[in-house]
Amino acid sequence: MAVAAVTTKPLKKKRLPAGQPREWYESHNRSLKAMRLAIALLDTGVYRAEQARNRRIRATAARIGIHSPSNTTCRLVRSLIRDAH
Repeated sequence: MAVAAVTTKPLKKKRLPAGQPREWYESHNRSLKAMRLAIALLDTGVYRAEQARNRRIRATAARIGIHSPSNTTCRLVRSLIRDAH
């Protein structure tokens, strides 16, 4: 089975709203990272959450050039993949 090349096109960044608690920014950035990873995994043929183990998610992160995700982010990625169907 051939693996498709995964590329992400950079989006124009907008400033985040000021005055939010630190947890809000962390949650927001975690969600964005999880979405990028979920899309990359779906593009490579990972359609079920059971197929997305932490090792595979982290390997995908390295392949698309983002920092290795935490266990919490990996759980969020699996949740997004589960909700995709």
